[in-house]
Amino acid sequence: MSQESTATRPQRGIEVRSIDYVPQSERHGKVSRIGSLWFMSNAQIATLATGLISITSGGNVVWSLIAIALGTALGTLFMAAHSSQGPVLGLPQMIQSRPQFGYIGALLVWLFAYIQYAGFNIFNTVLAGEAVGGSLHTPSSLDNLWFWVVTIVAAGIALYGYDLIHSFERYLSIVTVVMLLLLTIAVLTHLQMPASQWDLGHFSAVPFFAQLGVAAGYQISWAIYVSDYSRYLPATVSRSSTFRWTFWGSALGGIWVMFLGTYIAVSVKTIGSATIAAIGTVADKLFPGFGSIALIVAALGLISVTALNMYGGSLTLISSIDSIRKIRPTLRIRIITIVITAAISIGFANFASESFLSNFADFLLVILYLFIPWTAVNLTDYFIVRRGHYAIAEIFKPDGIYGRWGWAGIASYLLGFVCMIPFFNVAGFFEGFIAHALGGVDLSLFVGLPVAAGAYWLLTRNVDVVAEQALAEQQAAELERDSEEHVLP
Repeated sequence: MSQESTATRPQRGIEVRSIDYVPQSERHGKVSRIGSLWFMSNAQIATLATGLISITSGGNVVWSLIAIALGTALGTLFMAAHSSQGPVLGLPQMIQSRPQFGYIGALLVWLFAYIQYAGFNIFNTVLAGEAVGGSLHTPSSLDNLWFWVVTIVAAGIALYGYDLIHSFERYLSIVTVVMLLLLTIAVLTHLQMPASQWDLGHFSAVPFFAQLGVAAGYQISWAIYVSDYSRYLPATVSRSSTFRWTFWGSALGGIWVMFLGTYIAVSVKTIGSATIAAIGTVADKLFPGFGSIALIVAALGLISVTALNMYGGSLTLISSIDSIRKIRPTLRIRIITIVITAAISIGFANFASESFLSNFADFLLVILYLFIPWTAVNLTDYFIVRRGHYAIAEIFKPDGIYGRWGWAGIASYLLGFVCMIPFFNVAGFFEGFIAHALGGVDLSLFVGLPVAAGAYWLLTRNVDVVAEQALAEQQAAELERDSEEHVLP
């Protein structure tokens, strides 16, 4: 069977599976499709706002672009590495934390993950609602109505599941590329760019590292659910293929849109509705009416990423419940958890103010800090300690070989996070003493990753990988059979 082939019994209709293992008989799809999915996930307004960081903190365009390229490439390396786990394990991303953190211990990172899903969805819902309103030129009093429309459509896509998400992203990416090409032309030809913005001698460390860190962190934030969208691919798909399609799709989408954000930030230095207005204004300079078209396409992009967050939030919520009380994954529980996640999103979006959105950007930065040591622990375990060999059936057993508490993972995570604290710099909230001594430069990313990874490697030197692999091979046939039989509506 080739890497691009379709399994003998591909899934059809509304997805039933959630946190459970996907058997080989249900594996299907082309690895190239995750490229368009991750391009589209980054090619939207929230990503554009990420490109404002350096300019709004005193940097210039040329150093902003360099920071964006380096930061995005660095963060996407880790994100794409997680994506390559999907076809091998056939599991959602967060459930893969149990071998490192334990059956119950994984709740630590799942809580942070769910907060991130909810947080980004609030931000995305507000932006999407404003984009629809701006495109249709409706009064701001109707924004709440658009919040409901965005949430309901996104929830419907998330409920249908994996296949619709991939199809929606694939076709939307074509429209989005055309819109971005035209918007790029409008930005380059109609925005005034002072010569000083291209001065390489005007280097400022604080905005440079702030932009680099946020760009890298933004990409790492996808790591908590990236293999959710590769887990149905045939196991014959190579890890390198999955990595490449994820990396280039995500990196190109992120860099392109953040670059646009930097250009626009020369004249617009805030996030939120000002970004929406700027897109419409600049787009209309190319030809009348293009602003409305660009905002509609942008709103569809935000709906698509909101659906991803609802889908991932549902999986994380189911995983959390299962760690406390053993459950069987069913369509019913998928519906319930998606509705809960959507309700949180629409509830907070309706009460979001401009000051809330501005302050929430700092809160999301803190959430991103929380996943730097997690990604280090997870990838070290997968690529160095266990080298992709897991007894998957044991992941679903409270008293399995991975235990209820994975003290090596928990200790490594906490050590990595604590070592990062002196390097934190969240504007208006907290500045670590080392960041302060460096004039506000935030280097926490470059501390948390190696500390957590090194600690986990040292603490897991006695793991009997050979025995685990033998157990996995022994349970493989039974796992396939049980996974095919135990699919409940």
